[in-house]
Amino acid sequence: MTIADETPTTVPESVTDAVRGARRVLVLSGAGMSAESGVPTFRDAQTGLWEQFDPSELATAEAFRLDPPFVWAWYAWRMRLVRDVEPNAGHRALAELADLREVTIATQNVDDLHERAGSSVAAHLHGSLFELRCSECATPYAGDVELPAEPVERIDPPTCPRCEGEVRPGVVWFGEMLPVPAIEATERAIEALEPGDVVLVIGTSGIVYPAAGYPAMALAEGATVIEINPADTEISDMCHHHVRGPAAQVLPRVVEAVR
Repeated sequence: MTIADETPTTVPESVTDAVRGARRVLVLSGAGMSAESGVPTFRDAQTGLWEQFDPSELATAEAFRLDPPFVWAWYAWRMRLVRDVEPNAGHRALAELADLREVTIATQNVDDLHERAGSSVAAHLHGSLFELRCSECATPYAGDVELPAEPVERIDPPTCPRCEGEVRPGVVWFGEMLPVPAIEATERAIEALEPGDVVLVIGTSGIVYPAAGYPAMALAEGATVIEINPADTEISDMCHHHVRGPAAQVLPRVVEAVR
């Protein structure tokens, strides 16, 4: 195993060599990557009046059914937080890497920072804040929504133009199944890996399944697995190489070396 020194932007030659020699690169990104842009993690997205509430009690279909304006207000605030930040250098580097190699991105993040950086995302494993849909008929909703500049306790959700049901965020709530198309897209990308291909595991804690199991699946296909994370995680022992630094500093150095 190769571990970088304490300098965040130091990337071992073995890591850049692996990416340079790969035909395919599969990216598995998690909350740490978005946090580098200033997006609060799920449990950190509490401010002002929301500090007294447990996010896990808001992120359920039952909570939405009982009080749609209350739950919608919290998600509208989260959407505003995401809209107020920009993709970081790591997001932009992955978009550049797609010009050099075949890159597939599967993310646990519910924001759109990869897309805003110019990447195509094959799978949002936990859904997306911005893929709104009707809570009754599941029809996608493309209308405008109010995103408050400051947290408020209640906002009426939009109404579905098809059935007049209440519109909900497109995230996966506790107790719900992950989107099958996202899982299938990720597993297809893993199955397409060959020896010499690379998997970049970026900013994920490795404790949430099925994403936590994907590095092991990639290993079984013969791929080289590289972890980019400031700290050890539950999946560190599944990775060939580790770069202990933030993605916003590490990924630009990787892409620079591949050019």
